[in-house]
Amino acid sequence: MTNPDAESADVLVVGAGIVGLACAYEAAERGLSVVVVERDARATGASVRNFGHACATAQSGKALGYGRVAREVWLRLADAAGFWAERTGTLMVARSSEELAVLEEFSDLRGEEAQMVTAAEVAEHAGFGAGVVGGAWLPQDLRVDPREAVAKIAAYLQARGVRFHWNTTAHGIEPGEVTTSRETLHADQIVVATGHDVDRHFPQLAAAHGVQRCALRMLRVENPGGGAIEPAVQTGFSMLRYGGFAECPSLPTLRDRLTRETPDLVAIGLNLMFTQRPDGTLTIGDTHSYATTPAPFEDEELDAAVLRETAKLLGAERLTVRERWRGIYASAPEPFLDATPVKGVRVAAVTAGVGMTTGFGFAREVMTDVLA
Repeated sequence: MTNPDAESADVLVVGAGIVGLACAYEAAERGLSVVVVERDARATGASVRNFGHACATAQSGKALGYGRVAREVWLRLADAAGFWAERTGTLMVARSSEELAVLEEFSDLRGEEAQMVTAAEVAEHAGFGAGVVGGAWLPQDLRVDPREAVAKIAAYLQARGVRFHWNTTAHGIEPGEVTTSRETLHADQIVVATGHDVDRHFPQLAAAHGVQRCALRMLRVENPGGGAIEPAVQTGFSMLRYGGFAECPSLPTLRDRLTRETPDLVAIGLNLMFTQRPDGTLTIGDTHSYATTPAPFEDEELDAAVLRETAKLLGAERLTVRERWRGIYASAPEPFLDATPVKGVRVAAVTAGVGMTTGFGFAREVMTDVLA
């Protein structure tokens, strides 16, 4: 039996990760009353366990469009909510002729959004190990500190009247109401933005869309060279993971070379990249494995591979680790899950590991449709 005095709103969002916050932001921008339900005391999932890198330029299709919208929202929100966000750009480092060929083709595709640079120009940004032959500069990409930004967005929304129910689990989701661990809440429209946990609420929907969990390994290390490294730095392994590079005719040749020379690294889904945190340390990573329920046991070789390859990239003998963590995000054959399992309930999830890059653009499209 529902409580007739339970809190109600125009829009109720389940999940306070970046997609949930983006949906709440879009509803608040339209002057609607919004409630957000989050099972933890703060966001602790994929939205804070990432590089803080909005790499829109390397996306393709819908993700490219969402990413371009999202980076403008990020900058606008940074001013409003008081967190750091800058167009620091992305530096793509090429260490082989095959990688350089892909970047040249990509530069032709993206025009001013992707500019070729020489090996000497690459070295101006950071000290790298031997073998760098050139690269590409993606000036429009931006970075944030996810540990700061997500919390400040929530605080900003709360100051605007969005009501947050922290430490509150959504047990039942039905048209017009959400039964939680504390009370039953009512709303005209409900948006479920729980990322990889969509199967906790709608298992048949998740199965139909092939949603799995992608587990990755990341670390925070001391910067062996000291000094500031403004852009996000990516490599040939990164080119295997982003849709924009898949449009390049030379990518299969690069994939063949990396698979032939480093089959172990390709097998663990290495995306060799790093970003610098405000304290000067580097967030490095990452590896990828897929399962509906990931095994709880951590393979030390995954961290060892990331450390070894990052040290090689930076020309360092070894790296000093300050933190290690596992990230988990939703993965599916299609990069975005946007579905209406029951009337008045929308499920929205980025299922490609690019939530920070595309979430605000994706949420705008979802909420425009929901509120129509």
